[in-house]
Amino acid sequence: QVQLVESGGGLVQAGGSLRLSCAASGSIFSINVMGWYRQAPGKQRELVADITSVGITNYADSVKGRFTISRDNAKNTVYLQMSSLKPEDTAVYYCNAYLVLRIGVPGRFYWGQGTQVTVSS
Repeated sequence: QVQLVESGGGLVQAGGSLRLSCAASGSIFSINVMGWYRQAPGKQRELVADITSVGITNYADSVKGRFTISRDNAKNTVYLQMSSLKPEDTAVYYCNAYLVLRIGVPGRFYWGQGTQVTVSS
C-alpha cells in the first residue's frame, strides 16, 4: 500500500518557522515531481512549491524568499522549510507526489492526509 505521510505541522507565532516533512512509503519504482499544496478555510487548494527529481524548484509568489522546498531521493522524502511565517500562511498543508509503481505502468499523483499549520498574530 502506497502512502504519503506528512509531519511537522503545528502552531507558531508570526515570524516563526516550521519544517514539514512528507515521506512516501510502499512499493514505488520512481518518484517524479513532489510538492506541497495548502488549503485555507473557504479557499481553493493552491500550490505552495514543488520540486522535480533533479531538484528544479517552483514556488508560489506568496512564499518566495520565505519557504524552501527540498527532497531526499534516497528517503523518498520531501521537506518544506517555512520561515517568516505570516497569519495568512495558516492552512492545511498537503503533500503531493507523482509516483510510478511499476515499470511500464503510467504513474499518477498521490496525496497525503494533510497537516495543519496555524500562524498566530
